Amino acid sequence: MESENDIKTTPRGFHCVLCNVNLPNQPSVDQHVKGRKHQTLSNVRTTRKTQEEHSVFVSGIKPDTSQTDLAEYFQQFGPVSDVIMDKDKGVFAIVQFSETESIQAALSCVGHQMKGLSLRVKPREKKDFKYIPKKKNDLENLQQLLDCLKPKLCQLPTVNAQMQFVVERFQLGENEKKSRGLLVLLLQEVFVEFFPDSQILPFGSSVNTFGIHSCDLDLFLDLENTKVFQARAKCPSEQATEAMSDDSRSEDSILSDIDLSTASPAKVLDLVAAILRRCVPSVHKVHVVSSARLPVVKFHHRELNLQGDITINNRLAVKNTRFLQLCSGTEDRLRPLVYTIRYWAKQKQLAGNPNGPGPLLNNYALTLLVIFFLQNCEPPVLPTVDQLKDLACEEEECVIEGWNCTFPSQSIAVPRSGNTQDLCSLLAAFFSFYAKFDFASSVISLREGRALPITDLLCHNGKIEEATDDQKPSKPNQSGPKLGPLNVLDPFELSHNVAGNLNERSQRCFQKECQEAEKYCRSLQYLRKSTKGKSWGLVRLFTPHGVTQTKPEELTISIPFKSDVLPEALRSQLRMAGDGFRLLWFEKVCTSVERVFQNILRCHLASSMDFALAEVSAADLSAEMETSTTSLNTSANDSLESVEFTENAAATGIKRRLSSGSDASVSPQGKKPRISKRGKCEPPHWLWVQKHLVWAGRRKVRRELIKETDSRPEGSCMEIESQVTAHIIQKEPELKNPLEFKVQPQLVGGTESTKVVLRLEPCCDKAGVFQDFFHFLDAFLPKMVETLLEKEVGLA
Repeated sequence: MESENDIKTTPRGFHCVLCNVNLPNQPSVDQHVKGRKHQTLSNVRTTRKTQEEHSVFVSGIKPDTSQTDLAEYFQQFGPVSDVIMDKDKGVFAIVQFSETESIQAALSCVGHQMKGLSLRVKPREKKDFKYIPKKKNDLENLQQLLDCLKPKLCQLPTVNAQMQFVVERFQLGENEKKSRGLLVLLLQEVFVEFFPDSQILPFGSSVNTFGIHSCDLDLFLDLENTKVFQARAKCPSEQATEAMSDDSRSEDSILSDIDLSTASPAKVLDLVAAILRRCVPSVHKVHVVSSARLPVVKFHHRELNLQGDITINNRLAVKNTRFLQLCSGTEDRLRPLVYTIRYWAKQKQLAGNPNGPGPLLNNYALTLLVIFFLQNCEPPVLPTVDQLKDLACEEEECVIEGWNCTFPSQSIAVPRSGNTQDLCSLLAAFFSFYAKFDFASSVISLREGRALPITDLLCHNGKIEEATDDQKPSKPNQSGPKLGPLNVLDPFELSHNVAGNLNERSQRCFQKECQEAEKYCRSLQYLRKSTKGKSWGLVRLFTPHGVTQTKPEELTISIPFKSDVLPEALRSQLRMAGDGFRLLWFEKVCTSVERVFQNILRCHLASSMDFALAEVSAADLSAEMETSTTSLNTSANDSLESVEFTENAAATGIKRRLSSGSDASVSPQGKKPRISKRGKCEPPHWLWVQKHLVWAGRRKVRRELIKETDSRPEGSCMEIESQVTAHIIQKEPELKNPLEFKVQPQLVGGTESTKVVLRLEPCCDKAGVFQDFFHFLDAFLPKMVETLLEKEVGLA
């Protein structure tokens, strides 16, 4: 019963509420319900429901209350299968029993006393299970954030001012920097008690001048001095003097249990996690991520609402942070460019990886792409890493893990660039640079400031043989970078491709978005502020894809103009029509559509819906149709034309052929067209009545009527399709409530996109069959019209 409630009827077919997907017809529904996604979600829903029916909500516990304590207490009411504790949202727990009878026993108990605590037990709240796609929510959040920025951005006078505003809006505030600094000092005081002479060094966004609100706090726990301290403490000759230092440090607890020189990183990180849990106030959600390229301990600080990472083997990252600080201090235009491009990439869903590892760009890779672009401007805005190395003095020489990390420590040592382009021009040039960039055969090198041929890294089995002596790592047989669709070498660790996580789709999306942005940056809408208060500059550039206004769903069938399938006689007629060939073709199509409904599908015209001719010029009717059907999205240079139908002859009940437009009353130039006295002109349309399910089981009937040797596709023969309809009408009973529907044809102009669009609308569908009929017509009608145009040239 619950599965049946998952499927809802919609104007275009069906919708699965559980999986949040649209389905065109009943066979698709049957297949979907049996599919893996629907079955998995159904099982999850059933499991959740079972858990709710076997659980009680317990409050009144304290942070030090353990799951074991709760399990032992509630065992008196029945077997306990699980205890789930959530201490972050108000100190409560969910106790799940194996039997439903245990719930009643627990609820009937008047007072629950456990180790001095008064527990409050009540039934678990029942919640409806609903699958919500994350991507849709992400789009809505992106649009909401842009809506907050839009008014201010539109008021600013230039794109340069808009880019500066983006920096001011998203950069870390002074209070945030101070609070992060205080947390680093607190962690330093705690860890030095367990790891003497250790250092906590922040790196990444929090300190590299590109941080944004709520960015993670990345920390490096430097244990090199602690290893020296431990080695001296273990030396017998120095044990008496070194075991106890001036501030009364001794080799207690941690250092007495672990040898840092031989312990694995995982074991050390476990100790770091234990210290965070037990000794740092307001820190919770501590866990070790050992599967990362560089294992880390993740934590969350409750008071600051701040996510943090601690690593013990990422000294190069600290140097990278210093490098970005140097670049930022050297060039004032770098920060606005980076902030703008990062936000653009987030809005276009090119960067972020919100769920951890993923195929999108990370902020560090994006920043390096910006720096590389600036290195390749004419003249260059930033120097290469090799040029920076030559500007450093002897005291600034630095080698980490065999990689040369030498560059000046002060930006004053770096000569200023002669490039005078403003931010607006540089942003447009960035998109132009990467819109044409050959990512497939290039490796981006900030050290040399140029794109290296990818063959240089492929021809030596991935080993770094091309580096100069001072660039080679000290480790033997150092592997080369992981090559992928987009390759950006770390400025110092040349074996690391910082964009190695990207797949081909992500790379294509990035370059495509750069191409789209390049086109937009050439428009006046990007360069000039709108005098009418419309969106301009960065606003449209930041608009996320997929965010559109909700509009009523229209049921339309398109019949495209295909000159290659038309018979020679009809082609000749179209050639003779000259510029009016579209109206002539439109007439032929509409005549064929009418024959399909009337002669092949045996629909009947509703005489009560006939209307008189309205004398309207083609231009006026086109404007009216364009206003009422904005969903067709016709381009500015496309024409939208329509031809009126004539009334049916009362005696025959058959409609006359459509007018070609030559008889329409056209007003003199400069005057308004003459409108019918009967009032506003109603767009031309048919109103049909269908009394039989001529689409149900049609293929089966067709196979029975034709022999096995006849393999013509459906809709390729008027005679056979008419016989199929007649057979269904003869064998199947009429609908108790006939289906009534309206069909309104329109001609969409433009030489390359000329087509006839049929808008269908149910007028009376008490039997609920219109959706199935529409989806049948969507495939059948265009093919049948094409067949009639090929063979019935003289229909008009």
